[in-house]
This record gives sequence, C-alpha cells and structure tokens, in this order.
Amino acid sequence: MGILLTVDIGNTNITIGTFENDDLIKTFRIGSKNKYTTDELNFILKSMIEDNEIPIDKISGISMCSVVPTITESYIKSLKYITGITNKNFLNISPGVKTGIKINYDRINDVGADRIVDAVAGGLLYGRPLIIVDIGTATVFDAIDADGNYIGGSISPGLEISSESMISNTSQLRKFELKPPPKVIGKNTVHSLQSGFMFGFSDLISGMIQRFKNEINPKEEKIKVVATGGLCDLIAPLTDCFDYVDKNLTLSGLKKLYELNIKKNYD
Repeated sequence: MGILLTVDIGNTNITIGTFENDDLIKTFRIGSKNKYTTDELNFILKSMIEDNEIPIDKISGISMCSVVPTITESYIKSLKYITGITNKNFLNISPGVKTGIKINYDRINDVGADRIVDAVAGGLLYGRPLIIVDIGTATVFDAIDADGNYIGGSISPGLEISSESMISNTSQLRKFELKPPPKVIGKNTVHSLQSGFMFGFSDLISGMIQRFKNEINPKEEKIKVVATGGLCDLIAPLTDCFDYVDKNLTLSGLKKLYELNIKKNYD
C-alpha cells in the first residue's frame, strides 16, 4: 500500500497530510504567503517531506485543493517533480471533479475548493444535515441539507487578521496573545482585547450557527455542527455549539475525493 499525500493550500498556511490505508499518519504546515523560486520551492517541499520521515518513493498519489490561484500551478509542478507522480494519480480539486454532492450556489465556481472538500468530508464522516465552521484566515460557515446538498454559507472576518488589522490601525493598542482572559470584564487593555476577540468571536459563531439552524429547518433538532480550521482549537473550548471538532477535516475530504475520482488504493 502506497502513501497518499494530501495538500490544502490556504490563504495563510499550506497544510500537508499523509494517509496510509485510512489513517492520517502525519501533518505539517508551511506558510503560503512567501514567494519562492522554482528551485527554492522544490528544495523546501522535498526537505519538509523528508524531515517528516515520509519516504518519497512510496508516495503513489496526491490530492490537492487551493484557494490561492497565483501559487496553485507552481505547487502542482513542484509536487509532481519531487514525487514523480503523473496526472493519472494527481487530483487537483477544480470544476469537473466528481464530488457526489449537488452544489446549490448561484455561481458554482465561486465556492472555494476547500469548502466543497469540507462539505464532502463532513457529510460522510458526521452525517447530515450539517453545519461546518472553518475557523481560519476567515470564519466560514457552510450548510449541507438532509439530502446531502451543499446549500450555501456565510463568510465572516477571521480572528487573527481582525486582531492584526485593529492593532495596525490604532496607535495605543499593542499586539496581544489570542487566548481567553480570566474574566469577560477585562481589568487591563490586554484582557479587554482578549475578551472582545475570544468571547466576541465565540458568540459570533454560536449566533450564526443558530441562524443557520433556523433557516435550514427550524424544527430540526438533529443538525450537527463540526468545527475545523487552523484556529478551531482556540474557539471550541469557549462554546458548546460544536458537536465535533476536526482540525483535519479538509485533509480527510481530499482523501475521500481522491478515492471517488481516481482509485481506492494508492498502489
């Protein structure tokens, strides 16, 4: 059995995971905002794969999604070059890829590839109807109805970029650590900022989830909610609105879509 390499290219980070059989063995991240030459990118990706003790010669398939079009092609070329994987065993999530779900959106191509991947994974792993909350660069809400259709979502500001924007545009506020303060009512500026961002975003999320539930089906009591994204571990302990927390949901979805479009086994 070979290794499936899954690659999620986001606006802030690129998350890479390896699957053997049904098990996610390793994950690691690199920043997606840096610009590299072809040689630099080849060296960085090869080094990170080797540093994580992943035998390159055993990688037999790659499944990738990207929301950063300006770097997508360079990563495709680099990954193929490093691993020797050809188009036959390389899946890039794009229009035309089989998903197994109906996408009910005004302009289907406007839906980020990662949102579709999450919808596929969420429905298969956690059932439906389902609300997925991706807490990362942006705070993204997606809804899947009882029939498994993707019916749309909502996009709110992200926790980190909101805090960075406020700090950079105010003269008396300094950078602070994103963590819950001792109390909601802060006694100093740092605790006040932490309260506003941590509890404020938590309540934004729980409020939006309730609105989603009311719109999906006001009488439906079995709508599950899963949190994912790079910052989900920060918010999840502050609210009881999540039924599941799955930081690697996108990687699982990439695996599912590889199996659906290419093959079950990676030999």
